[in-house]
Amino acid sequence: MSAGIRRPEGATHGHGHGHGHDHDHDHDHDHDHDHHHGAPAPGARVTLLAGDAEAHRPPLPRGAGSGKVVFLDVGSGIAGDMTIAALVDLGVPFAVVEDAVRALGVSGYRLVLSRARTGALGATHFSVEDAGAQPERRYRDVLALLAASRLTPSVRALAERIFARLAAAEAEVHRVPESEVTFHEVGALDSLIDIVGAAACFEHLGARVTASPVPLGRGSVKTAHGVLPLPAPATLSCLRGVPTFAADLDGEHVTPTGAAILASVAAGFERWPAMIPESIGCGAGTRALPGRPNALRVVLGTEPAGVATGGALCLLEANVDDMTGELAAHAIAVLLGLGALEAFATPVTMKKGRPGLLLSALCRIEHADAVGSGLLRETTSIGVRRTAVSRLERPRRVVEVATRFGRIPVKVSEGPYGAPQVKPEFDACAAAAARAGVPVREVLAEALAAYGRAPG
Repeated sequence: MSAGIRRPEGATHGHGHGHGHDHDHDHDHDHDHDHHHGAPAPGARVTLLAGDAEAHRPPLPRGAGSGKVVFLDVGSGIAGDMTIAALVDLGVPFAVVEDAVRALGVSGYRLVLSRARTGALGATHFSVEDAGAQPERRYRDVLALLAASRLTPSVRALAERIFARLAAAEAEVHRVPESEVTFHEVGALDSLIDIVGAAACFEHLGARVTASPVPLGRGSVKTAHGVLPLPAPATLSCLRGVPTFAADLDGEHVTPTGAAILASVAAGFERWPAMIPESIGCGAGTRALPGRPNALRVVLGTEPAGVATGGALCLLEANVDDMTGELAAHAIAVLLGLGALEAFATPVTMKKGRPGLLLSALCRIEHADAVGSGLLRETTSIGVRRTAVSRLERPRRVVEVATRFGRIPVKVSEGPYGAPQVKPEFDACAAAAARAGVPVREVLAEALAAYGRAPG
């Protein structure tokens, strides 16, 4: 059975589309939860219904994922509401979502959490009930709403990053400036709640996030302004750089909001990570899928010491003996821009005793062709060696700290490898120092001190 909300015209997942400028999916909802819910009054506060949906496992405290990995198993697809449902089913307290949404200062909604069953799987379903028409919000209005909210800096920064990807995708699809992208009516409220709620859940866990490759459906979907091919154009744009595969099913398996969340939080993609599972959550979609449950599965676990955990990587190398240092430096910058995780040059002695350079670039498999082409294009080499490699990584996350110079992002690398390594992002510190007219070391010191004072 489905999760209890029926969807018309071939849509697979629940809320979370957030389509912009010229269209929004024509997804009216027909609620038939286990409990009867009246329509919320305008300005209704957040209400948790069917609270036993999160009572089946102990709640995960803040920071429970520190030094661990959260794996998103998206074999049946992903949407914004499924993401929140799966993370709450994992053990994130629903109050985390409630508090984050309340901090937005919007009204006219009710949050509904309920038990669900999809195929043979028990799961949790999350939905947003609205109280009527919502104001149209342009992308700039959304940014202003986030800036004026009482969200923590780290949750706000992640929500802004997700919305930036979504707005860029909509702008590309409709060939309009990002500032003109509009999130219409209910879609605006759904996207706000799904994105902010998901950002709060991921920030509460503090884990490194990875995901499986993404299934994409086929066919078309009816929208308020016409028929769109599947995968939806905005979804496809949000998934740039993300490995995908054919779902071999008609219908929409990945919504634009789900795609924007996934692409913004995942540090890597692999079929299954090296991990020791500790907690598992399932978030239900809204339609039965033939031959598979319609659920997003989320797994929290530890990464075994001594096991390469960075996913599938590729090492690209080329030897050159007729390049200047300036050209080599430019090539390294280009390779990093094409997706290389690392790029560097090593002095070597080549045949006949000629001095040369070994140019190397480490990248994920999905970026190997682009990085390899860049290496040939920007250097004098006539060949590039490719080697499949893996690496052991410290789990890492970025938090924002408030300083008198403004908000500064700080990279925190953890794991079972001794004390965490904490490093303020240098470019952000340099920009803040230039604005304030102080030495950059002063901004670096204050950011480190602010991180040390931060709760948790």
